[in-house]
Amino acid sequence: MALSTLALAQSPAGRITEVPGIRVGHHTLTERPTGCTVILAPPNTVGAVDQRGGAPGTRETNLLSPENSVSVVHAIVLSGGSAFGLSTADGVMKYLAEQKIGYPVSGTVVPIVPAAILLDLAVGGRPDVRPGPDCGYQAAAAASDGPVPEGSLGAGAGATVGKFMNNRPMKGGIGTASLRGPNGLIVGAIVAVNASGSVIDRRTGRPVAGVRTADGLGLEDPFALIRGAGSVIGREMENTTIGVVATNARLTKAQALRVSMMAQDGLARAIFPAHTPGDGDTLFVLATGALADEPNVSRIGSLAAEAVSDAILRAVREATGLPGYPAVRDLKR
Repeated sequence: MALSTLALAQSPAGRITEVPGIRVGHHTLTERPTGCTVILAPPNTVGAVDQRGGAPGTRETNLLSPENSVSVVHAIVLSGGSAFGLSTADGVMKYLAEQKIGYPVSGTVVPIVPAAILLDLAVGGRPDVRPGPDCGYQAAAAASDGPVPEGSLGAGAGATVGKFMNNRPMKGGIGTASLRGPNGLIVGAIVAVNASGSVIDRRTGRPVAGVRTADGLGLEDPFALIRGAGSVIGREMENTTIGVVATNARLTKAQALRVSMMAQDGLARAIFPAHTPGDGDTLFVLATGALADEPNVSRIGSLAAEAVSDAILRAVREATGLPGYPAVRDLKR
């Protein structure tokens, strides 16, 4: 049942900030491995979200439904700290309000900042240390449109993977990727990977990170584990993969929703099992509208799924191990 780790090539290069106007900032706490990641959007960016799995932790997602009035999003927050981490959005709202960014209301502005969290409280021995408003503020203030650091920082600092069958998990992280289509189309993704399941390279069908073998040096075959007779004894509620897809296409809320739904296919290709009762897998979409062409939603959604898969692979390959949570680079080749 055991498989040795393959020395596979990195996924294609690229980053979500290749979409013009998108900026990303991380803030990582020093007291234990946790933090948050903020994605800032340019003016008039349309937002959507697709949430799957049985244990979500989100904020301001109902307003993104196509039947509701608000369509413009100013930022998205991805955070560790379980439900405590939702307060990071308060800090992002404060930062944006200081910059006069938001909906104009009664002589002020109200920034729209949806958020999603992952549960990393068991990592690092200090569950009382959680990202809060200051973390969100610092991440927003640090946001740039340049290269995006990946691996064990921001929302991925305390992320782990491979928790669905035993107590031999590995380090997860945060990764980004982008792809280009015809006529200037760009689709990028950033994903914080804290999955119950194992991470799969869809090009080979083989695990890259996840449930380790008994000696801790290799990887179990997750497909064989699921088909086996053993009962699930993993940490079922300490999971969730969260991310953002961005594109320069001009989309309606309904079209952006369809893209977010298609993007979840990329998550399911790269993580097995996915969308379990203990995962709150959530993907947002930001459509900046800079590209005036009529959008091909099928193409955009297909590229989004690919970018999400690539970002997930980069998240675990760029991660740095912690005691009890080795990274891909630590395993026997």
